[in-house]
Amino acid sequence: MAGAGKGGSKAGTQGARLARVRAGLRKAREPEPDSAASGPVANIILADIALRGGTMLLRTAVNRGVQAIGGAAKPRFGQKLVTTTLAKVATRSVPGAIVIGGGLLAKTLYDRARSRKKPVTNSNGGEDGGE
Repeated sequence: MAGAGKGGSKAGTQGARLARVRAGLRKAREPEPDSAASGPVANIILADIALRGGTMLLRTAVNRGVQAIGGAAKPRFGQKLVTTTLAKVATRSVPGAIVIGGGLLAKTLYDRARSRKKPVTNSNGGEDGGE
């Protein structure tokens, strides 16, 4: 009887080992769920965030540089809103770009023609060159 008990425990150990191997095989066959931070959708989202952040930083730097060169005053909220809206319309469609570009060209030509007709005044309100 002692031999039968010994053989039974040996078979029990082998059975447990076999169960562990089978469980490991099942685990290896089952695909692991993808984490939320991997995959093509996450890469697109991260690229979009980086692109928008970089665009915002570049736009801020360019605006500061232009204001420093031109000595322009800080734009008001309404001006920012109109400028942003026009930029979005111009960048989203070809007809929008044509309309906005044509409007900017017309305004520039109008301002140049108007400045030639009027004498340039200095900061004191008087005319330049007469003193």
